[in-house]
This record gives sequence, C-alpha cells and structure tokens, in this order.
Amino acid sequence: MLPIRLRDFIEDPDGWLYAVSTYDNTDTVGCVLRYVPEENGERSDSSGRRYRKYDFEDAYRKIAQEKPAYAGLVQRVPLHDVHRVLKPDEEIGRIAAAHPRVKKLLGLLSLPPGTVGCTGSLLCGLANESSDIDMVVYGRHWFDAQALVKKGIGSGKIEGMSPALWRKVYDKRTPEIPYDAFVLHEQRKWNRGQIEGTYFDILYTRSYDKLAGAPSGKGEVLGKKTIEATVTDASLAFDNPAVYRVDHDEIAKVLSFTHTYSGQALTGETIEACGVVEQHGYERWLIVGTTREARGEYIISKTLLEQ
Repeated sequence: MLPIRLRDFIEDPDGWLYAVSTYDNTDTVGCVLRYVPEENGERSDSSGRRYRKYDFEDAYRKIAQEKPAYAGLVQRVPLHDVHRVLKPDEEIGRIAAAHPRVKKLLGLLSLPPGTVGCTGSLLCGLANESSDIDMVVYGRHWFDAQALVKKGIGSGKIEGMSPALWRKVYDKRTPEIPYDAFVLHEQRKWNRGQIEGTYFDILYTRSYDKLAGAPSGKGEVLGKKTIEATVTDASLAFDNPAVYRVDHDEIAKVLSFTHTYSGQALTGETIEACGVVEQHGYERWLIVGTTREARGEYIISKTLLEQ
C-alpha cells in the first residue's frame, strides 16, 4: 500500500472519517475527525447514509469522550484501525465526473495524471451546495498550478476574489495582522479563486519521493519570541507545516501550522515572526500556530509591506 500522506482521508471501523494532517503515519495516522455517521446528520453519501460534519473543537471533544485512545495534539488512529484510505489523486476521476466545476478547474490546470486530486467533502462523497473545492497538487507540480491559476485569473477563465470574499476569508481566519496586510500577502499567493461562483483552493502536498524529512513531533518548548530574519529557503512555504529556513543567530526555521501564514514570504525577503521557540535536535525552530486560532502569533513579510 502507498504511504498515507497529508490531505488523504481515512475511515475507522465505525465509519468515522478523518482528514490526514501529518506525514508521520508509520504506526499511527495523524489526523482530525471530520465526519461521523449520525441519523440526523446534515450530509448524506450516495447510499443515503447520513453524516454530521464536526468542526475542530467539537471533533476534539468527541474523540476525548468516545475514543480517548486516539486523543492528542492531533488524533492518532492506529494503522490496524484504518478500515479504508481515500486518496485525492486516485479519486479525482470519480469526483470530476460527478461535479462539473471540478472537471472545469481540472481542465484549466491541465496537470499530468497522478499529480492533482481533490480532498475534503468532495473526496468523501459528502459535498453539499455550499461546499468549496479543495484541490490538492503534489510536489513541484503545485507551482505549475499556481502559475496556471494566475494566468487563468488574468485571462478571465478563472474568477478572482471579490472584496467581499476576501473579507469573508479574513473574518473566518481572524489573523493577528490587519485586513489590508492580510490581503496584500494573500493576493500574490495565487492559490485560490472561484469557478462559476464556487470558491477553490490549491493545496500543496509532498510527492511520495519527498516524504522523508518532513517535520514531526513536538520539541522542548523554550518560550515565546518575536524575530526578524531573512528567508533563505521558502520552497516548502505552502506545505503543512509551512517551512521557512532563515538566517538568524538563534532560529534555524520558522514553521507555520496554520494555513493563514503558508506562502507568506519569498526566498530573500525579510520577515517578522512571532511564535513559540522549540528545540529540535541541534536546531531551534519558531512555531507559529501553536493553537487553532494562533492567537498572538503571526508571520509578515516586511519586504512586501515596505514596497
């Protein structure tokens, strides 16, 4: 079996569906509960089975109450409890056949087979009228997709983000940076847009040959810190966690576990980052997104803001 990786979904023996949120899935799968079969659930699959969608806080509460063996920083499901694995790249044909907007977006991205997929409710067969499209692109092909989204918005084949939609995203994320600074950073990422009025993201996931070396585990916490540093490598800035290697006298890397600060800076730019310092072997990393809301934590590109 191919390794279970970020943005796959897994199903446990009770039919609970989890979004995979880590690459470190050798013995247990790091994930977050998303859908549970419930008689009065608001979603239903093709067989008519009904599911309830769980948000972050409710998911952690339900796991703590009903499956405490899985509880942790993320839920950890043992491999022997994984009943089924849903892979975005393997299911994309089925999804596109059933959803014309996904098919249209797939055609505009025109990426090689096996390098693109679709995750979230569409992968699980539980989408409704308000569901977004969560496209997944693997490895270096993500940057091809980014360029194609930029080109598509420029040509009018893909709808850009309206001010109202930017405000909706900002209010949902509630980041620790002002609205204008948030939009300025987001507009140059070219990782979101709309297809016939339906919002979509393109999400980065490592290719199978690059899974080794992905950050895993929590280091020794040394305290909170704000730093200013030059980014020396932003090639994994859209991964989860986003990784920025920096030139700094104490901190080797800045990692963001919140999507808000993925792709936030380019190689060569100066950033200001506030987070929690952790010791990882011989290196110290600054972690942004130590809580779901990342209160008091942020990354900004000072280079961008000063232009």
